Amino acid sequence: MTTPLPARTVLRRAALAAAGGAIGTTGRLALGALIADGPAAVLVANLAGSLLLGILTARLPSSDLRILLGTGLLGGFTTYSAFAIDSVELWAASPALAVGYVAASIVGGLLSAWLGLRLGGSLTRRQAR
Repeated sequence: MTTPLPARTVLRRAALAAAGGAIGTTGRLALGALIADGPAAVLVANLAGSLLLGILTARLPSSDLRILLGTGLLGGFTTYSAFAIDSVELWAASPALAVGYVAASIVGGLLSAWLGLRLGGSLTRRQAR
């Protein structure tokens, strides 16, 4: 059983996640403005976020910075709910396109996260030398 964190730590981490989330959601909104196709913007955000979270996870131990950047910024930048809505809407328009979008999102996200973990670990090992 783990010891509960002090209230001050919980509040600090919540504030860091909220600040990072505000930045991340703003970034996703900007990306959506640059890429007019909603599903494409969500796909790009989710794949980039998976890659960056993999790198961050491999490079940073659990810390305030990881909460700010990982939970907050990248959590706000990526979006499962928009992915789900886009998938349903694409299915209504073109089931084949929807299946491709879902496959690209899931497989691409897993590959991006794997690559990020590999890159982050490689960078960590290189710095240790």
